[in-house]
Amino acid sequence: MPENVRKPLAALCVLAALPLTACGGNSAASDENVVTVYSADGLKGENGDGWYDQVFKDFEKETGIKVEYVEGGSGEMVQRATREKRNPQADVLVTLPPFIQQADTKGLLQKYAPKGADQVSGADKAANGTWTAVVNNYFGFIHNKKELKQAPTTWEDLLDGKYENKLQYSTPGVAGDGTAVLIKAMHDFGGEKPAMEYLKKLQANNVGPSASTGKLAPKVDKGELLVANGDVQMNYAQSKSMPNLGIWFPAREGGKPTTFALPYAAGLVTKAPHSENGKKLLDYMLGQKAQAQVSEIGGGFAARQDVKATDADADAIALDKLMDGVEIFEPDWNDIEKNLTSYVDSWKSATGS
Repeated sequence: MPENVRKPLAALCVLAALPLTACGGNSAASDENVVTVYSADGLKGENGDGWYDQVFKDFEKETGIKVEYVEGGSGEMVQRATREKRNPQADVLVTLPPFIQQADTKGLLQKYAPKGADQVSGADKAANGTWTAVVNNYFGFIHNKKELKQAPTTWEDLLDGKYENKLQYSTPGVAGDGTAVLIKAMHDFGGEKPAMEYLKKLQANNVGPSASTGKLAPKVDKGELLVANGDVQMNYAQSKSMPNLGIWFPAREGGKPTTFALPYAAGLVTKAPHSENGKKLLDYMLGQKAQAQVSEIGGGFAARQDVKATDADADAIALDKLMDGVEIFEPDWNDIEKNLTSYVDSWKSATGS
């Protein structure tokens, strides 16, 4: 997402790479009336109008517990939590697959089933009870609707010379959506080798690495980029203030567009300094009120199956219509988590990154 702004009224402190003592001069460990969230970007609004902004504000009002918020790429957040494993600073970790599975494998998450987790489908929560989706989402791409008279539809379209230095995707292994580029390419091209051969060709048009997927959307909206990767939730929410964004799903030439679920999954950090507050926040995020706001405010899909959005954004005219005709596949997340380093190394070798 674009550069964060501190929101005192919402009790948010965006810390990025700063120490936790930067918020009000008190560390999270010394303040019992606080909960610290490490999260992948996408759910906090550019202008304080995102799902997190509303949920955290309401949570503080109802509980008196302040939310301290640290944002970065999915891999970046897991890496930070790993470095702090002996002295945890975060209470709640929110990240995209396969990084939530990676966090679990590293022992960063403790078992906790938030209230309402029984309404989340089995594919969207850990079998061992360490994490559950809080916002459902799908991987996608964006393009500039104003500059492109004909929108791209296939992977092969992106090899055209008109996209040279006008195309960018976030870094696999660092950003969740960047890693998703690899996952989709391997699926669509039928394996690791042909996917890497394609991404090697695509590198001729690629601007270069980006740790944050959210920062690409403003560039696409302004026309600095014509195409970038993203996800439905984040980009749909951004499109309300960035009118030139168009969401699409690449297909192989002659094939159908594809995508896969890429939920924001949350877990309670092992030995969290404020474990009880972390549990309360997880309960709140998965509560009926917060889940009903996912599409209207966040541009995503409720994780709970028993919560049906009634706002205009959730019906067939908008989000559901966007997914019409798109083939949804289910990645083997255990395989991806196990072989992620190898896949990323293959990508680096193919692209010279």
